[in-house]
Amino acid sequence: MRTAQPRGRRQASAVRHPGLIMGPGRVRVVLLGLGLLFLTLVGRALYLQVVQQDFLQNQGDARFRRSLVLEANRGVITDRNGEPLAISTPVQSIWASPDDMVPVPPDKLRKLAGLLEMPASDIAGKLADKKREFVFLKRQISPEVANAVMALGVPGVARQQEYRRYYPAGEVMAHVVGFTGVDGKGQEGLELAREKMLAGKNGSRVVLKDRRGHIIEDLAAIERPRDGQTLVLSIDQRIQYLAYRELKNAVEVNKAKAGGVVVLDGKTGEVLALANYPSYNPNNRRILEPEMRRNRAVVDLFEPGSTMKPFPVSMAIENGKVTPDTWMDTQPYMIGPATVRDSHPKPAMTVTEVIQKSSNVGSSKMALMFAPEQMWTFYDQVGFGRSTRSGFPGEASGRLRNWKGWRPIEQATMSFGYGVSVSLIQLAHAYTIFTNNGELLPVSFARLAAPMPSKPVISAGTAKKMRDMMMAVTQEGGTGIRAQVLGYHVGGKSGTARKLVNGGYAADKHIGLFVGFAPATAPRLIVAVMIDEPTGGSYYGGTVAGPAFSAITAGSLRIMGVKPDAPSNNTLIPVDQIPEIREDA
Repeated sequence: MRTAQPRGRRQASAVRHPGLIMGPGRVRVVLLGLGLLFLTLVGRALYLQVVQQDFLQNQGDARFRRSLVLEANRGVITDRNGEPLAISTPVQSIWASPDDMVPVPPDKLRKLAGLLEMPASDIAGKLADKKREFVFLKRQISPEVANAVMALGVPGVARQQEYRRYYPAGEVMAHVVGFTGVDGKGQEGLELAREKMLAGKNGSRVVLKDRRGHIIEDLAAIERPRDGQTLVLSIDQRIQYLAYRELKNAVEVNKAKAGGVVVLDGKTGEVLALANYPSYNPNNRRILEPEMRRNRAVVDLFEPGSTMKPFPVSMAIENGKVTPDTWMDTQPYMIGPATVRDSHPKPAMTVTEVIQKSSNVGSSKMALMFAPEQMWTFYDQVGFGRSTRSGFPGEASGRLRNWKGWRPIEQATMSFGYGVSVSLIQLAHAYTIFTNNGELLPVSFARLAAPMPSKPVISAGTAKKMRDMMMAVTQEGGTGIRAQVLGYHVGGKSGTARKLVNGGYAADKHIGLFVGFAPATAPRLIVAVMIDEPTGGSYYGGTVAGPAFSAITAGSLRIMGVKPDAPSNNTLIPVDQIPEIREDA
């Protein structure tokens, strides 16, 4: 018989153990659920650690790891005497990480826009692009402005140091030195041509940053930048200033479209000055028209007119066809249906007078003493039809047609500068055969420790005879008397050429030229001046380009300390007493 228990104890026991009464099936369900949950967590961990490891690492790096560029200092460009022509000054650039930023408060956005001198909407637009990890807000600002920006404490906004190029000579050297873009890379001139030498190599620094853009630590060894090399040019800044000033004056006085000048060292081929007008200021390029950027002395081609006449004459003398005193029949004559004539006809002239008075008849007759192939070979030897290989970007090669297609009238006109096209630097280059004892010198924009090898074209004796004959051009009765220089013998040749317009020669568009050297007895300088479309009353080369040649040559010789070679009682003919001698065009 079972003993009865009190009713109260049975009820208390049931209350004290609620839920503990569980069947075997229910326990298995709970254990299975816990196991699945554990397996899910393990699988997710494996997925993140193995499959998504690279993605997550990159995302973390993108938000907190930064690879900073340590910009190399661009090399300095100087003239031959060490005067700076292009230097780099430190500036600051402001950047941000839009994908890692919280919205900027409106008051700070307005202050940031004011400091950067930008519309607040522009800055907000850049910061709103969350797909971008890096964006420049403003480049190349002063350190003072950058300090003020950083003082705002905008999270995600940072700065980095860069360099801005400065050109002390401004518009005077613009076409030679050129300029760099906002990224510091050369865009024009020697900045472009010598980019690899000047640029150096940037360094790098990998750092860990917080969300406010502060560097916490370096994650790798710093790679130091390697600064660019110094480029020493052949240019003499004093001669460059002089050449630019006189060229500008000649263009304005003659109401011309433009002009160019090249000054070479007659013994080394170094470019002492090269200038164009109009020009531009590379430090402020807000207004920069194509005509201002055009380096006419290097890239523009033109038919050189009578400045070509010394070449067929020197070829005839070199080959024993004539001497300086040989008389030439200079009456007009026919070549097929065309007539070759002079604007100042004389029945006969000596070869010296052919140069002095610029006779088309005389020079063409000497050219026709040779087969077309011989004349083409000579022109090719002095560099026509190909660039000077100076290394200047965009240098024109000129045009010299193959001799096989020449007709007699074309060979005749090529003797006085039609049917062949050249650049001003090519023309100055060709004249080195007269200043360097018959040998063609290479052209160099870099200062040379020693002259480079030259190429023989004519004999030293022929070169001297040509110098003596070209001296007559600047003496009484010559077409270039306005190019004379007090205290020095000067040799050279004037030239006037009509311009080609729409396939024909324009009657009212000319180029006036003078190319010469001094002192003529022992040349140190070659100066070539080109005046494009003068409209001030005269267009003859001796009249419009001769005075600029005289001023540039006189000043350059004084700067170089070259002793006078003319008698002490040598005087100049006053300009107002010099008659204008017309030249064939």
